[in-house]
Amino acid sequence: MIPAAFSYHRPKSVQEAVALLAELGENGRALAGGHSLIPMMKLRLASPGNLVDLAGIDELKGVRVDGNDIVIGAMTTQHELIVSNLLADKIPLIRETSLQIADPQVRYLGTVGGNVANGDPGNDMPAVMLCLGASYSVTGKSGERRIAAREFYQGAYLTALETGEVLTTVHIPAPAAGHGWAYEKLKRKVGDYATAAAAVMLTMKGGRVENCSIGLTNVADTPLWAQEAAKILTGSALDVVTIKKAVAAAEVITSPASDARGPAQYRTKMAGVMLARALEHAKSRTGG
Repeated sequence: MIPAAFSYHRPKSVQEAVALLAELGENGRALAGGHSLIPMMKLRLASPGNLVDLAGIDELKGVRVDGNDIVIGAMTTQHELIVSNLLADKIPLIRETSLQIADPQVRYLGTVGGNVANGDPGNDMPAVMLCLGASYSVTGKSGERRIAAREFYQGAYLTALETGEVLTTVHIPAPAAGHGWAYEKLKRKVGDYATAAAAVMLTMKGGRVENCSIGLTNVADTPLWAQEAAKILTGSALDVVTIKKAVAAAEVITSPASDARGPAQYRTKMAGVMLARALEHAKSRTGG
């Protein structure tokens, strides 16, 4: 389908974008890579009268170190995440996840900010950001504020962003040296959303889990942080019995819809399977 008519704006700075969005109110939407918003506009599920394209704002691009954090500009593309030496060295989970998002054509334009800010439970990066303990800097007419990723997602396409606010940067605490990581994703075909997926970060010490964090994708109205499952695993040697207990704890917090990817019960079980695989893969990558 063809979207309804709209006006197009291309600001050169965050402040210009924020001023435009404040002026436009509910009739304006920020545009990042466009891979979520434009299809919704074509289906007339969204009909903003004005699009504020963020692609011309250079300050929203790039990856850098800021103290103990790795900071990613919201308009950094998935391809740029994949080729970043800094991320490959410090947070390889980001690269592994980006490589599983859609296809190369989408990854050349799709941005990390669009992926995390849209509130689509099928997007891959939100659960990874929960797993990593990330936070988002957002700017609006009242100034700048920081929102923890674990408090950002409130429902399908519903986030803590207020009208007129722009997500500008993603802040991720640098993981400990020697950590293990994995993102395991079940999908029907290349380019598809996950039937279920699991992100895992962990550190081992003396053969036992010292720290663990788990995120789940597309098995609820929001990405899920499986805190109880991680607690069960902490202190364990990742033995079969403990992993089964953790998987059960993760499955119980899911509430997927039955859809073309399978019935709800199947998708819940696949979340558990992806978690078990991610734990095994992450353990094999640890330095302890």
